[in-house]
Amino acid sequence: MTTTHDQPWRTASPGEVRDAMLDRVEEELARLLAQEHRGRRTSDPRSAVLVMGVAELIQAGGERARPAICLTGYLAAGGDPDDGSAVAAASALELLDTCWVIRADVRDNAPLRRGIPTLHISHAAEHERNGWRGEPRRFGEGTAVLAGDLALAYGDRLAAGLPQEARLLWDDLRVERSIGAHMEAAAATEYLDDAWPGQCLDGCATGCGAGWYGLRHALLIGAALAGRDDLREAYEEYARALHAAWRIRGFLGGGPGFDGDAQFLRDVFFDAQARDRAEETIAALVVRADKAVAAARIAPAWREELGALAREIAG
Repeated sequence: MTTTHDQPWRTASPGEVRDAMLDRVEEELARLLAQEHRGRRTSDPRSAVLVMGVAELIQAGGERARPAICLTGYLAAGGDPDDGSAVAAASALELLDTCWVIRADVRDNAPLRRGIPTLHISHAAEHERNGWRGEPRRFGEGTAVLAGDLALAYGDRLAAGLPQEARLLWDDLRVERSIGAHMEAAAATEYLDDAWPGQCLDGCATGCGAGWYGLRHALLIGAALAGRDDLREAYEEYARALHAAWRIRGFLGGGPGFDGDAQFLRDVFFDAQARDRAEETIAALVVRADKAVAAARIAPAWREELGALAREIAG
């Protein structure tokens, strides 16, 4: 029989339990990338370049938002903190995020990410310093895209052993992120993007360019790993409300995706009264998220943790 002494998490707070699992996610990512780098470096140093790029970006930090959301959903659903499948899923989600961060940086020609040069910039500079053949910009962008592909491949490796329902959600998330990224870029190119995220209030559909599925799927993967399909409806409603609150907060603060037309809209039409109404909308959405999990079969402490997460995401 396993004793409480053998499982110290039994006396820890919900946040402490999740943070301990997030530490294991960091260890899993470090272990995987260190092992890959050692193996590649001994065969051919050039083959280790992509691994090093992914590792440096992950080690530079980041919010680890999707892993935290996934693990919160998992633990709130009664998942066992000692089960390695949740750590594998959370690690895979971080690698998927890394893939899309790299691709977004290439698409936006961003110079920095997490305080360090973006991969396409650093590889282009390396090409130019060494006087290699070809065009530095194309080499940098091509190398960065391959690094993104590698991060995704590692994510798939970790997700391969997940139970079927969680694996299907992972596969669906991969598809949605690709379609969503294209829809966002196409809308901006065609001058069809709407700076005010009002559409999120009614519930985002498949292929949402702003990625509400990143929140929804992370929670549902956690529930699936805990064997709690009964939480699907509550988690979906919770995610839908929080996504809308997060998007409005991003608009008000001028966050990623809300420059240009959004700045014009804020400056011209958004006076103090309009901002107050937007803040009231955000507060109402957080209440809606609370109500979504209030009736669900979740331990009170974890219901409170989901409420705290909602307030953190809504800013």
